[in-house]
Amino acid sequence: MQPSTERVLTIFETINAIPRCSSKERALSDWLVGWASERQLVCERDEMLNVLIRVPGTGEAADAAPVAFQGHLDMVCEKTPDSEHNFDADPIRSMTEGEWLTADRTTLGADNGIAIALALAVAEDEEIVHPPLELLFTVDEETGLTGAQKLSPDWLQAKTLLNLDSEDEGVFTIGCAGGLGSVISVPISHVAPDSGFEFVKLAVSGLQGGHSGVDIHHDRANANVLAARVALDLLEKFGAAIAEFHGGSAHNAIPRDSHVVLGLKPPHMDDARTLVSAWQRILSGEYASTDPNLTVELREAQRPERIFDDDSAGRIMDILMGLPHGVVRMSREIAGLVETSTNLATVRTADGKVEIDTSQRSSLESQLEAVAARVAAVARLGGGSVRVVSRYPAWEPQAESTVLRKASEAYRELFDAEPSVEVIHAGLECGVIGAKYPGMEMLSIGPTIQMPHSPDERMHLPSLERLWEFLVHLLRTLR
Repeated sequence: MQPSTERVLTIFETINAIPRCSSKERALSDWLVGWASERQLVCERDEMLNVLIRVPGTGEAADAAPVAFQGHLDMVCEKTPDSEHNFDADPIRSMTEGEWLTADRTTLGADNGIAIALALAVAEDEEIVHPPLELLFTVDEETGLTGAQKLSPDWLQAKTLLNLDSEDEGVFTIGCAGGLGSVISVPISHVAPDSGFEFVKLAVSGLQGGHSGVDIHHDRANANVLAARVALDLLEKFGAAIAEFHGGSAHNAIPRDSHVVLGLKPPHMDDARTLVSAWQRILSGEYASTDPNLTVELREAQRPERIFDDDSAGRIMDILMGLPHGVVRMSREIAGLVETSTNLATVRTADGKVEIDTSQRSSLESQLEAVAARVAAVARLGGGSVRVVSRYPAWEPQAESTVLRKASEAYRELFDAEPSVEVIHAGLECGVIGAKYPGMEMLSIGPTIQMPHSPDERMHLPSLERLWEFLVHLLRTLR
């Protein structure tokens, strides 16, 4: 491994010692301000805690036009059910498995901590020839791109931006979908549970999950959808009562776990367990190739003080069974590209209501509106309401841009191969930044990262070495 790549990983390890779940990035933002101050670099920070560090150019590129590096400070904080990791205090414990860097039962945070590490490593290395750099680090990318949304339109001077938030080395991303996040709120009424009820927890777990954009086409199981299917069967066959429904953890992650606390009369308990075992076989068959560790089971549960009344339970089940999830339409222009999708992300039982987070994505504004309207219609049919909590624009591809041409030339020179050029079905901050800086040429690149947004997240170390070599070479040409 090259010494400079080792420096990238050392910086990444330092970053991983700093808690940075979405909306909790202040400590990392402070650390970056301190890093810049130690090196006497110009550093600015806005009220959102976005950070901009200006790095002078070097060598023959010292007087060239500035180039921006961009990544985000936050990470999706996911862990396995048996992990005791505290994301607010504990460092991410990374480990090497062959050619891969992964974490101990948590997300690794390479999405997008590795972008910060790469940018800082370039700035620290005095031997690298590069134009003046603007290192832009934004907050809250994972929960709505709000840091990018609040950027000042006159902060950046650069006309070229390298986003480091892609996850396939050798792939140049030049466009992305737009999207929105919507929250369904369903009012419910409670009653005291029948004295004859015994309570169990219907648990769906062991799913693969993944990113709700780039992984949506794999048709992996959605824990909330499966829990709703099994719970509905228990309600219809045995008159089960619902006390709570909880599932999923993030609006942009396919839910891996979900549970429903149910009340059942003792005479039905054995039959209910038999039914759940049958569902285990059915669902394992449906998702044998995508979710081999899928588990559906009944566990013990404490007796709650109240349960949903019959009307509320029926409306919640109708909404969950009616909501679309997954790919809605494939692109008519680009083979294999998802055009439109929706994710039934989280379900939460709160005082007097159930809240359901969903996210919709599309490269076509009309189709984004159409699928969002479907979600809202299902919610209204069940007596719920919908509010849009986030929205971001698509990034229109620039297939003839100078940065794409120079990057492609650099890749061919280094690796004697053609890079892949693609548009992705996910929201990148490039769409938001491009709307604020018309005419900005942008390219998104990154090392190979698999299973982001899940505890199985891992980064391919040889791909990081190749990316580093490519970045160093590319920077010489951007002048």
